[in-house]
Amino acid sequence: MSIQQITFYFLAGFILVMALMAVTTRHIFRAAIWLLGALVAIGGLYFLLDANFVAAVQIVVYVGGIVVLIIFSIFLTQQKEQIMPGAARSRILYSLLASVCGAALTILLLKKVDFPAAAAHPKWTVARTGELLLSTGENGYALPFELISILLLAAMIGCIVLALKPSNKKI
Repeated sequence: MSIQQITFYFLAGFILVMALMAVTTRHIFRAAIWLLGALVAIGGLYFLLDANFVAAVQIVVYVGGIVVLIIFSIFLTQQKEQIMPGAARSRILYSLLASVCGAALTILLLKKVDFPAAAAHPKWTVARTGELLLSTGENGYALPFELISILLLAAMIGCIVLALKPSNKKI
């Protein structure tokens, strides 16, 4: 096994553990921290795949933007000590059933599809990345960046809505 394979398996296992902890913990602040760990490890996977731009966007947008906004909204609503109710047994059973079916479908598709060999990457420069960031053409990044800005705006609006305390006053 090469060091890249070992790193991949370590990061994949770390992501799975962090994601599982994020959805199973009953403490809302801890769930946000576990989510932070999973998203950082996903950025590490992108770096491992030599997709440096996507990794940087992952770290800046999701870790630096979304998770920080979630943590701020938790602190603003003063719910950091709140313990969420446990899931019903039927939901746990249905979640496990859906996970097993999804894993089985994924394995079947991976065995059926013959993936082509990876092509050699072109040499990337900062100038080329800048051109792609400003391009609206076929391989441009302008539209994805606009969609990311809409995602961040929606997250900010959601945090503001969560931070607002319900008032008894009638307008």
